[in-house]
Amino acid sequence: MNESRPESMAAFWMPFTNNRDFKASPRLLVSAAGVHYKDVDGNEILDGTAGLWCVPCGHAQPKIVAAVREMVGQLDFAPTFQMGHPAAFDLADRLMAYTNHRFGHVFYTNSGSEAVDTALKMALAYHRARGEASRTRFIGRERGYHGVGFGGISVGGIAANRKPYGTLLPGVDHLPHTHDIGKNAFTRGEPEYGAHLADELERIVALHDASTIAAVVVEPVAGSTGVLIPPKGYLKRLRELCTKHGILLIFDEVITGFGRMTTPFAADYFDVEPDMMTTAKGLTNGTVPMGAVFSKRFVHDAFMEGPAGIELFHGYTYSGHPLACAAALATLEVFEEQKILDHAKGLQDYWADAVYSLKDLPHVIDLRCIGLIAGIELAPIAGKPGARAYAAFKKAFAEGVLIRVTGDIIALSPPLVLEKRHIDELFGKLAKILKELD
Repeated sequence: MNESRPESMAAFWMPFTNNRDFKASPRLLVSAAGVHYKDVDGNEILDGTAGLWCVPCGHAQPKIVAAVREMVGQLDFAPTFQMGHPAAFDLADRLMAYTNHRFGHVFYTNSGSEAVDTALKMALAYHRARGEASRTRFIGRERGYHGVGFGGISVGGIAANRKPYGTLLPGVDHLPHTHDIGKNAFTRGEPEYGAHLADELERIVALHDASTIAAVVVEPVAGSTGVLIPPKGYLKRLRELCTKHGILLIFDEVITGFGRMTTPFAADYFDVEPDMMTTAKGLTNGTVPMGAVFSKRFVHDAFMEGPAGIELFHGYTYSGHPLACAAALATLEVFEEQKILDHAKGLQDYWADAVYSLKDLPHVIDLRCIGLIAGIELAPIAGKPGARAYAAFKKAFAEGVLIRVTGDIIALSPPLVLEKRHIDELFGKLAKILKELD
């Protein structure tokens, strides 16, 4: 791989990036190992974000690298339309075991965005297969992020992701978000206030009638909008209401899945059973793009009771790609062999103590923490929303630390294999940066 600066950066239209600002002063990564990146100038960068929430086992895990190398030489591609390859079936069995068999089936995609759109289509087709074709409405949540497909941005609730694209899917409504600094600022773990906000679903059901609603889609912890942690009892109440009204409950676990909560999934952490679950990111440790939708058996079985033939007219060329399956199988082995969840659990309190050590620093108006996730909310500069956190992001990179910012919120989600010394370095540098910010 080329580790020098590219001759030109004009042709690449970068995603979710201030292209003009970046290309004036680029941040170029050329290698990674463990919990560090290395930039084009040879500087070591502590990864405070696990790439983009997607490298829970740390970078360049030898077992994962070897598995992908071996597979690309053995089977570079195999379609999964009307045929298959063994690794796709082996992985499905392993994933069902990893969920403690709370789900019965897995459908492969290539990303979280595709997983969400797939789950939405499954929900519509499931109700139609059961003779309830009137259930076409989806309920998302304000400040939710569900990828960038038209379905995902329709049920999502981040204004900037929605405004440029018109009316999106019809018939979508949104629950209110649960973030309330006035009542829950600096809460450690789940906030006490806000479980009643789940009852807004009753208002929406009364407005539209349950017979028109296919599914409720929420992130157990909203990540991309700034680490919004659900109030105690909120998710359980959503489950109760969905069951009461015959509505499918879909958890978007693209960020929270595969150890981020120190449990396999957020469903385990909060002890709530969704009907479907979307995943991606940590599924392959970020090595090869892959997503997946997990479904309860009853969802899958509704399709199998129809006429003979193709049960679900949906899929992707790269669904269950051999390289992705090899990476995912190796990732699950690394989780088990290295006891990564146990290691992450052992760091939770130390991590939380480090997060809340920032409480009295300049500009900090809230701190949120659960599992190995943290949100640091900063007071915005008047008339310049997002500018203060973006300045912190650029300063952090210059200091050798990678963080993620959304609006004026710093979001942290390090590889789960980090050690206490890495936590000390991360928060030591962040404290220095916060003291220096305008």
